[in-house]
Amino acid sequence: MSISLLSNTYNRQNWEDAEFPILCQTCLGDNPYIRMMKERYGQECKICNRPFTIFRWCPGARMRFKKTEICQTCSKVKNVCQTCLLDLEFGLPVQVRDEALQITDSVPKTQVNKEFFTQNIEGQMALDEQPQPFGQLAKAQPPSDVLMKLARSAPYYKRNQPHICSFYVKGECKRGEECPYRHEKPSDPDDPLSNQNMRDRFYGINDPVAEKLLSRYKETPQLETPEDKTVTTLYIGNVIDIDEQQLRDYFYQYGEIRSVTVVPKQSCAFVQFTQRDAAERAAKETFNKLVIDGKRLSVKWGKPPSAQVSSGRTGEVGGYESNYEPVPGLPTILPLPSSELKTDFFGLSSSSNMASSTASNTFLPPPPPIPSTDLGDYTSSLSYGLMPPPLSSLRTTSVHYPSQDPSRVGSTASHSKVNE
Repeated sequence: MSISLLSNTYNRQNWEDAEFPILCQTCLGDNPYIRMMKERYGQECKICNRPFTIFRWCPGARMRFKKTEICQTCSKVKNVCQTCLLDLEFGLPVQVRDEALQITDSVPKTQVNKEFFTQNIEGQMALDEQPQPFGQLAKAQPPSDVLMKLARSAPYYKRNQPHICSFYVKGECKRGEECPYRHEKPSDPDDPLSNQNMRDRFYGINDPVAEKLLSRYKETPQLETPEDKTVTTLYIGNVIDIDEQQLRDYFYQYGEIRSVTVVPKQSCAFVQFTQRDAAERAAKETFNKLVIDGKRLSVKWGKPPSAQVSSGRTGEVGGYESNYEPVPGLPTILPLPSSELKTDFFGLSSSSNMASSTASNTFLPPPPPIPSTDLGDYTSSLSYGLMPPPLSSLRTTSVHYPSQDPSRVGSTASHSKVNE
């Protein structure tokens, strides 16, 4: 530490001593059983150059160790995290927040003015019973569209990953998987994100991350209003653990609601208004900034009734299945058959027409006569559709086979005389 404990006793009484740091959820990590190392007056603040109590910890497995960079007084003045210097409420850089809320920076930058300003701020904070934002931030307007669209709704733990191994970039790292640093290719050195300054981040000046976020906001697509005036339904996505009453209570401020339908299997809901003006007002004010119960929800227009009738299965938008992108490598859809082939599935119409035309032009000779056989009553009965007579009546008197000899079948009169 550059400041000696034996000299400058006047400024030593203004050194900061704290029991716990002011951190955001991302820097704190996802481990609920975190262990921190505390060192009193272990480092100077990067903004006001006063010694303060630093904390050092590991936010999670395979993450790099992090520590506090600025004192708690500077953190309270800007309402930022002591480590990443991002806003504690929205997770955005100070430049983005101040521009969205139209706040002008009033923190002095010279060394003498910073000491006087810090002492006055600490005196005012000591009188406040409850912690609250300082200066113009406390008098700022409600969150604007920029903050609601760019704010993070969940922690971004990827920011806690280790730095890139310099030996791996040179091709000289021999530790392999045991290396605590990342074995990845570094980004382009000309990338403006590779040149970030902590003071610029705190004062909100020339921050490359803030400029990237603001340019992304200007390029965000807008929700197009459907031309069909009968569409009064809004599709709400990412509906998880949110019931119908919560959606009804939120959207009732835009107009009268006809129905609210929640589909838990698809994590979506459909809000139908009675008037088109109410639906347009709700879509305009909730697009990319709808947050219910701490969860960010997506808003889209539903399908018109004609499209709902044509598609019979439920899907994403409008309660009915949407058309998905074709899978590469699969055959395309066959075209619809022509009107001539709708009833002729085997292509027989042309051949039958040709056969009928040839039959009409050519005369075939009559079939030869069938020779008649004398079957007696059998043919006469068949001609009138009656039942045929039994086969016994059709027997002839001549014997053709030995088995047809009546003397060999059963007992006859000659046999009985011999037995007598």
